[in-house]
Amino acid sequence: MAAEEIVVQLRQQEGYRFVASYPDGVPAIVCDEPPPLGQRAGPSPVQLLATAVGNCLSDSLLFAFKKFKQAPDPLASDVVAEVGRNAEGRLRVLGMRVNLRLGVPAQRLEHLERVLSQFEAFCTVTQSVAPSIPVEVQVHDASGARLK
Repeated sequence: MAAEEIVVQLRQQEGYRFVASYPDGVPAIVCDEPPPLGQRAGPSPVQLLATAVGNCLSDSLLFAFKKFKQAPDPLASDVVAEVGRNAEGRLRVLGMRVNLRLGVPAQRLEHLERVLSQFEAFCTVTQSVAPSIPVEVQVHDASGARLK
């Protein structure tokens, strides 16, 4: 199977502000660093990374439920990226915590254990990032009960 290429074009607007453009009519977004480097005119690279991890996990969880014709909607996700200094004193993403929340109580979903045991393995972004950045994932239902 041939590898797929995903294309993103970044063009500097001013300072640390870039426009990220995507093919096929996907809306462009503005990316920027926070002050003092940038103006916070858009998400920073770390925010985009956290967004990609959270979005991919949310998609994977939803897809896993949909395979069993289950409706966990509406899903919500919160991602916290811990940024700190590595041994060389350089800023790095040291870890991420992802909290996924189902829109319904666990009792309304069938195949819950199977879904929870396998959805992370299908998340392209998280599985690509996790060997370098620890990613902790929790799943809660609509009542707040921790499922994973």
